[in-house]
Amino acid sequence: MSRDTIAGLAVLAASLVLFALTLDLKPNPLVPIGPGFYPRIVLGFTALLAALLVALDVLQKRKSAALPGADYAAVVLHFAVFGVYVVALPWIGFRIATFAYVAAANAFMAPPRNARQWGRALVLGLATALATYYVFEHYLSVLLPRGRWTDF
Repeated sequence: MSRDTIAGLAVLAASLVLFALTLDLKPNPLVPIGPGFYPRIVLGFTALLAALLVALDVLQKRKSAALPGADYAAVVLHFAVFGVYVVALPWIGFRIATFAYVAAANAFMAPPRNARQWGRALVLGLATALATYYVFEHYLSVLLPRGRWTDF
């Protein structure tokens, strides 16, 4: 078995176990969507992708190896930026933290070389923060974290 098959099976097993645990979450009568709704979507999609990874790896019968030119420092940097986002959420709130995270992640993945590309990164961050805020707060009635420092 290749590393892709092993990783896919591990993620598939973990996703299915966690998905099963969400079935015991009790719904809140004050909220239209129960607490297990979003985790089930994420875990179901993760399990589907893990099964697809295993199937593709078995069908192609290829050995997994490091990708040529893979930049593992960029992966570590992106996880660090995500960690800062998670820590910043309760302090500066969802909207500001999400804007900063998406703009920074975009800038790290495709470094802007001119003002137009910086503008694109900022507009993408702003659009993502506003779209997710309106979908969750206004359409789905899910309260998002407000910042202790900003109350925003």
